[in-house]
Amino acid sequence: MDSSNKSENIFLTLEHLLKFEWLKTVLNFNVGQQKSKSVFSGRYASRLRGRGLDFEEARPYVIGDDIRNIDWKVTAKTGSTHTKVFTEEKEKPAFIFVDQSETMGFGSVLKTKAVVAGELAAIAAYKILKGGDRIGGMVSSGATYDIITPKRGQRNMLQFFEKIVNANQEIYNQKPFDYGASLKEMIAKLENVITHDFLVIVISDFHNYHPTTLQYLSFLSQHNDVVLIKIFDPMEEHIPDEKISLTNRNKQITVGTKNTPIATKLKDDFKSNYERFREEVEKYGITLFKINTVDTIEEQLINWFSQYKPR
Repeated sequence: MDSSNKSENIFLTLEHLLKFEWLKTVLNFNVGQQKSKSVFSGRYASRLRGRGLDFEEARPYVIGDDIRNIDWKVTAKTGSTHTKVFTEEKEKPAFIFVDQSETMGFGSVLKTKAVVAGELAAIAAYKILKGGDRIGGMVSSGATYDIITPKRGQRNMLQFFEKIVNANQEIYNQKPFDYGASLKEMIAKLENVITHDFLVIVISDFHNYHPTTLQYLSFLSQHNDVVLIKIFDPMEEHIPDEKISLTNRNKQITVGTKNTPIATKLKDDFKSNYERFREEVEKYGITLFKINTVDTIEEQLINWFSQYKPR
């Protein structure tokens, strides 16, 4: 691997994010049988009892149906009154939250979590842009954040990419912050941006998970489709057998699965925390899945969407 590729695994550049445009036509993000269950799909379809764009099916007439939509051919054939059901396309604006706080700067093998988060945001943005919908987002570095108001067009998407890159370049220079207070401030801002019928994608390691986060996500899910993507590094899930030293620049510990119980505890904590979080968000119909920092992103996405069964 050349030095430029190594650098891209640690720090994002605009050129790097632009490379993911090709995935907008390669990947199919349909996760369910109904069109309205598609994630990253751009526009979505809703079933209407009335006039629409495309005929979908005929079904038995019920009181209240528009008599102009009666299917006379099916009615004559079956002997009972049937009405036409149409499919209409509606706008599905998207809002992507990208975490670029300090914990996202970790990576033990290939890429950092922050880099993977940026790549996923780019993939989603290109897919949404292809659908012709408005796209916006928030880039959080913990203590500070930038909001891009949802708009159509590539210019708005590029501005979003630039905010991601700028935050990523400063990820190791962040100052300590009160996450709870910062989160409340972000939520107050988002309430004025995200209204209803949005696709909301949150990309984070959820390391700084706060009860207020779940409260707001449940509120969002009442009128929007919410998808959470947890980025994790394999070392967070499983500490290797050999001894290794970990540091946060202030403290250092040595761990190894054969020599200390801390490795077992870290593994158990990762699994239990994820399962607990998943159970909580799924109560509100929120989709949650994991992406690691080692395997190819497109392969992980294809694998996940091919296996996913909407609840």
